[in-house]
Amino acid sequence: MTSGAKLLKATRAAKRLFARKRPDAVVTFGAYVSIPVGRAAFEKGIPLIIHEQNSVPGMANAYLAKHATAVALTYAESAAGLEAAREPVVLGNPVRASFETCTRDEARAALGISADALVLLVMGGSLGAQHVNKALCDMKERLLAIDGLHVIQSTGEGDYDNVLSQLALSDAERARWHVSPYIDSMNEVLVASDLVISRAGASSVAEIMTVGVPCVLIPYPHARGDHQTLNARSCVAVGAARLVPDSEVETEAFSDLIIGLLGDGACRDTMAKACKELSGSDARMRLADMVEQCARGNDGE
Repeated sequence: MTSGAKLLKATRAAKRLFARKRPDAVVTFGAYVSIPVGRAAFEKGIPLIIHEQNSVPGMANAYLAKHATAVALTYAESAAGLEAAREPVVLGNPVRASFETCTRDEARAALGISADALVLLVMGGSLGAQHVNKALCDMKERLLAIDGLHVIQSTGEGDYDNVLSQLALSDAERARWHVSPYIDSMNEVLVASDLVISRAGASSVAEIMTVGVPCVLIPYPHARGDHQTLNARSCVAVGAARLVPDSEVETEAFSDLIIGLLGDGACRDTMAKACKELSGSDARMRLADMVEQCARGNDGE
């Protein structure tokens, strides 16, 4: 079955679902799965709201924007890539309320890390990032030489065993270097952290900015339209982040940057305050208001 035939079949299935459930509005966030759902909505006259999380719109949102009742954006520059039927509205990127309600003391207690410890969080997305993992393993001695430092490293499923082998942590070192293939309680881990090393996907950036943690962003170089680099630049522009290209991660300059930031509390405090410029703390409520308005037949005009 061709892709076109699959989309048509999925659109018909979505229409049947909507006929049974009778939704007042449909909200999509991009990716190919949203195309048949969004198409079924506008073909049946159901208000369609789309949200573009990244700086460069994906193909699905670029298509659906032409038919959407309302278009919400995380970044203003995304509008240039959309031929929207309505004027897009910049709302920010919604994050779960748990990223705002969890306190630092609660997070540290849940993780078993003392309140006065210094915490470095390293995450490469759900699939991990081999360059980042390798760079951190190479920095092991420098990082563990920092008194009171804890490292929380999310490796991704595919690189977990390899990272454990490279680190070869002793029992004493395992008490300070916490390795896992994936982090479930991301809200607690972020709130507990003093510095984050991360890819620059939309959701990760929104969560980091909302919690207010200084970060070093390493954009995934093969993302569509290099949108992760544009996401990261928005954070750098307000002073909340440092950007390091993927090709420069396994270098002494990267290592020096991380060690320098860990040793400069004043710089981290300034970066943390700058995160508020891009916080998504009210984005979920503003998006909910937009959906309610569209469901009531009021698109804000």
